[in-house]
Amino acid sequence: MWRLRAQPRNATGDQNNNREDTLSDQMRSSWLALATFALFSTSAFAQQDVPAKTLPVPTGDVSPQLQKIIGMPLRNGWNVLPKTGEEWKPIADAGAEPTIKALPGLLERMKVKVEKSTIDGVRVFNVTPEKTAPGNENRVLIHMHGGCYVLNPREAALPEAVLIAGFGGFKVISVDYRMPPEAYFPAALDDGMTVYKSVLKTTDAKRIGIIGTSAGGALVLEMGLRAKALNLPMFGAISSGTPMSDVTKVGDTFYTNEMVDNVLVSRDGFCDAGVKVYAAGHDLKDPLISPVYGDYANFAPTILTSGTRDLLLSNTVRVHRKLRDAGIEAFLQVFEGQSHAQYQRDDSAPETKAAFTEIAGFFNKHLEK
Repeated sequence: MWRLRAQPRNATGDQNNNREDTLSDQMRSSWLALATFALFSTSAFAQQDVPAKTLPVPTGDVSPQLQKIIGMPLRNGWNVLPKTGEEWKPIADAGAEPTIKALPGLLERMKVKVEKSTIDGVRVFNVTPEKTAPGNENRVLIHMHGGCYVLNPREAALPEAVLIAGFGGFKVISVDYRMPPEAYFPAALDDGMTVYKSVLKTTDAKRIGIIGTSAGGALVLEMGLRAKALNLPMFGAISSGTPMSDVTKVGDTFYTNEMVDNVLVSRDGFCDAGVKVYAAGHDLKDPLISPVYGDYANFAPTILTSGTRDLLLSNTVRVHRKLRDAGIEAFLQVFEGQSHAQYQRDDSAPETKAAFTEIAGFFNKHLEK
């Protein structure tokens, strides 16, 4: 402990002594300030209390379509937390219906067709644009859908694949991977890798791109890590949208954007419940579930997408930094005001076109023709 003591006054009480006392007072104040800072830097600064506030919908550089989406109330059922795959299935089936019902209109607007198929026993959809963009004739994208590893079964998996096919002119294979209660970790990853290994038989790895968002955004990173472990050739490029890259819930925006993100809402919400069911007791810090903890040396060039209100913005930013630290080319696009994956919610929004045009440009830059 620092002890501060003023020097006694000289009996003459001259101006020099007064000046010394003033300096002593100033030094005492400075030392007290430093001691106070040291105290708070090790205690109070460990937690910051933030007062309640109202967030307006951003208007600058945000389209009317996205303003409407950003201003929506919190997702219905965000705090419903099923504990088994059997409990999740009826929720997933019911949630899939609106997306499946809207799919024909999306296909028509994007000028894309879809065919159901299987690849080495894995269910897939072949998504083909009416016009393949020049240079994409020999390229293919593999798509891994989102949904917290438990949602978006069957055709509900398709919107992102349709958007990149339509905006980018790519042929896409969308993987309808197994989910609880049909199968648990690492079934989704295994199905993605089965498709990748099959595509490798006819297509050079540098002509293959991988794309996914949310759980799909984590899965495409996990596929890169698994490809390295198996000594398979690395695909040409990756698009990872707002990935669930750390399901241990480490990351600043799990706190700063809680109850702000109107899609995921809370770090302890439905998505956390979903991944716990999928993991089935497996270590959540395993890089094949939380890929931010993986080794990114010799990884594929990667584009990452998020929004300023996204609960998983930190997950996205941390992966970007891991890639950059490993010397991998990585591009990060973050959209104003958007919560989780809202850049793909409305195909008429300019932000949606901008996001997928950027992703398509990244693939065009890195995939061989």
